[in-house]
Amino acid sequence: MQATLYHNPRCGTSRKVLDILRNEAPDLNVVDYLKTPPDRDTLLDLANRLPTGAKGLLRTKEPLATELKLTEDDATEEQILDALSANPILLNRPVVVTPLGVRVCRPAEIVREILPPTD
Repeated sequence: MQATLYHNPRCGTSRKVLDILRNEAPDLNVVDYLKTPPDRDTLLDLANRLPTGAKGLLRTKEPLATELKLTEDDATEEQILDALSANPILLNRPVVVTPLGVRVCRPAEIVREILPPTD
């Protein structure tokens, strides 16, 4: 199975998801999103494939999210996507993409929702 992991190696949850994917997805693309941030079009595609939209991609615990007023109810998808594009530290991680969907994998076991069932 093909999978892309938007990964932060300093994040314990992201490392757990990486371990799961190494066993379940032989065609794995790992993107260290702080070094190689996704562009705005990629972020828009991810947001459109999440039931929560761009808000699901936002790391609300990051102080910058509050500073930019992105955690307020009236923050728009456009504002969030622009901020994510300019500040990759705001990306909630880990984000996994497979042919079965996109998930922000918090907790790590959520990744199994977009992996084929095991026998």
